[in-house]
Amino acid sequence: MIELLKRLLRTPQGAVGLVLVALVFIVVVFGPFLAPRDPEAMSILARYKGPSATFLLGTDQYGRDILSRLLIGARSTVTMAVFATLAGTFAGAFIGTVSAFLGGRADEIIMRTIDAIMAIPNLLFALLIVNLLGSSSVNALVAVAVAFAPGMARITRSVALTVRKQDYVSAAIARGESSRYIIAREMLPNVVAPIVVETTIRVSFAVMLFATLSFLGLGAQPPATEWGLMVSEARQYMHISAGILIWPSLAIAIVAIGFNLLGDGLRDALNPRTGG
Repeated sequence: MIELLKRLLRTPQGAVGLVLVALVFIVVVFGPFLAPRDPEAMSILARYKGPSATFLLGTDQYGRDILSRLLIGARSTVTMAVFATLAGTFAGAFIGTVSAFLGGRADEIIMRTIDAIMAIPNLLFALLIVNLLGSSSVNALVAVAVAFAPGMARITRSVALTVRKQDYVSAAIARGESSRYIIAREMLPNVVAPIVVETTIRVSFAVMLFATLSFLGLGAQPPATEWGLMVSEARQYMHISAGILIWPSLAIAIVAIGFNLLGDGLRDALNPRTGG
């Protein structure tokens, strides 16, 4: 772990990504304690205020402190994205590993089904699922997880096919170990590296996908404090105060860039051919 961290910090994108992601999680954990004001406190006299000593990032159309809303909203926005990505990763990794282990016709059927699902863009697929389940944060989480699973299944399968040919898997089969044992104990642990990289990168897409669903009114619902919903509520007032729209959009961008850079750094750190 220490060696991996050293290799990660040797790459510019890895170092920057790690710092950004660390800052994001600090805000996620401590945001509610750092918020200077009640994020739901409204004041008609404080509407559309610009940045000042009283309101560091200004106020929105209801006179609410934007900084406090961003700090509070980080927890729901980032946590939902991480959980959705992990759920999609676990489901996809399991499907891909099972498909590689089974091989033959079963593998062909599973992969053709995956290909058919992947022909639908993630956003459109998530929109279809949310429309079926109903608009809510939980349903948006399910939609993003389901949308991410097929891509992860294909990536995992490509790695698992190589693992399937390794001597330790053949030895487990020769010993008469069960399929469940071989998949869980011999194959899945050996496809972790590419999964970690892909999962890290997909968190950035999940944040943007959640923001898009909330922007369209299919994710978080008022009066929730969530970045995508903040952007949605601000769009009709941006001509009065651009900061209402800019700050939550910038927060989403920082998280997306941070996880993308961290994923690129992990890819290089885990690849011995890069020379670390």
